[in-house]
Amino acid sequence: MRILLTGATGYIGKRILPVLLEEGHEIWCCVRDPKRFVPPKHSSGEVHTLTIDFLKSHALGEEVPKQFDVAYYLMHSLASKVNAFEDLEEKVVNNFLKAVEGKGLKQIIYLSGMVNNEELSVHLRSRLKVEEMLNSGKTPVTTLRAGIIVGSGSASFEIIRDLVEKLPVMVAPRWLETRIQPIAIRDVIDLLDRVKGKEQFYGQHFDIGGPDALTYKQMLLIYSEVRGLKRYIFTLPVMTPRLSSYWLYFVTSTSYPLAVNLVNSMKIDVVCQDRKLQEELGQEGIPYKEAVEMAFQRIKQNVVTSSWKDAAVSSKTSMQVNQFIEVPEYGCFKDYREETVASGQRDRVLKNLWSIGGDRGWYYGTALWKIRGFIDKLVGGVGLRRGRTSPTKIEAGDALDFWRVLAADREEGRLLLYAEMKLPGQAWLEFQYEEKEGAPDRLTQTATFRPSGVAGRLYWYAVLPFHSFIFKGMLRNMIRYQPQTDRSSKIE
Repeated sequence: MRILLTGATGYIGKRILPVLLEEGHEIWCCVRDPKRFVPPKHSSGEVHTLTIDFLKSHALGEEVPKQFDVAYYLMHSLASKVNAFEDLEEKVVNNFLKAVEGKGLKQIIYLSGMVNNEELSVHLRSRLKVEEMLNSGKTPVTTLRAGIIVGSGSASFEIIRDLVEKLPVMVAPRWLETRIQPIAIRDVIDLLDRVKGKEQFYGQHFDIGGPDALTYKQMLLIYSEVRGLKRYIFTLPVMTPRLSSYWLYFVTSTSYPLAVNLVNSMKIDVVCQDRKLQEELGQEGIPYKEAVEMAFQRIKQNVVTSSWKDAAVSSKTSMQVNQFIEVPEYGCFKDYREETVASGQRDRVLKNLWSIGGDRGWYYGTALWKIRGFIDKLVGGVGLRRGRTSPTKIEAGDALDFWRVLAADREEGRLLLYAEMKLPGQAWLEFQYEEKEGAPDRLTQTATFRPSGVAGRLYWYAVLPFHSFIFKGMLRNMIRYQPQTDRSSKIE
């Protein structure tokens, strides 16, 4: 088959792409920024990259084939500004429909949310509106409506993980008594794959869920059981949606807009009316407890395929990596440092560099970095809780604590980060490993800050004393650090 895959760099897109390629299909992947897209290697299928932002354009390009069999619609704007995603999603779906018009599509497959209640949240109402708009086109649509998706890196799983791992006692909002029917990511990918090209599923929508209908409280307690943690949960009937959103935002790695949209959806029961699609396809579904165990197996093995945190919309801006790839030279403050590296240490030093942040920490003054992350949370930023998807691998576009990876070229020895913390200006942090014939190797570190007005200049001078020892210690320790056998070793 020839398949058009939107959202190819997203949580679901990254997981279904290798499945489709292994089946030998020809896949055309729609991405906003090709630097963030790394196609799977050694597959039997064929993959092509299409650079398109459906918020701005509906032109697929002249190189695109005239005929496609199936299109996957996997785009979502949930983590954008509070209640602003409705307008964004309407633009995206309109441009998508214009783009695929005349392409001979036989089927559109859409992953949506469950909409069985009469009263829907803004988020679920928007998901339903997208479904209706897709169905207004000429191509038959197959819609799979899911609740919480459980898998390593999913927003729902990471939020549950944050809550249970960090809070022995939870005084939580009353929406923890809301019922939900979670589904394992493996089951979602299986269903998305198996409905393609099947005419009996054209023009239909299906609820999909696992075999367990649970409350959020039960899900948290089952997670704690899997992890061997004793947790106590008390619900308060007086916690307002706004307070609930702040609670979720400060305790977990979620952004505030995502917290608000999630809380509004969490007040509504999300349970399947039936599971007829799964019954027809013979899929019993993975129980919730087993899905949690499977997610942790992948985390322990460091094979998390994708994470919601790597989406640009999980930050303060929906920027493209290309937008900030050139570090400005003029009108900026810079902090430049360099250290020599002993001969034969390149691989070890780069391994340390590629492991920065997350559990490893920042090699010096990690406690101060944590304080900066907490302050960032207080003023509405992303904070440090996003961590990183993999402890050793970095790709352009990845989230890394409160930074975004702009460039990660191990052969050239270059790592460039862009700050997504709240700042009165813009900041870059660049590392470069340099080898010169007849001279010692060296690792350079350049912090660049482009201030915005007087506030930006005052900010730079206020933090300058900290830079003098934090940046110096960070670069020195990065070169000296000898990894322990324990992968989770941290540097304070």
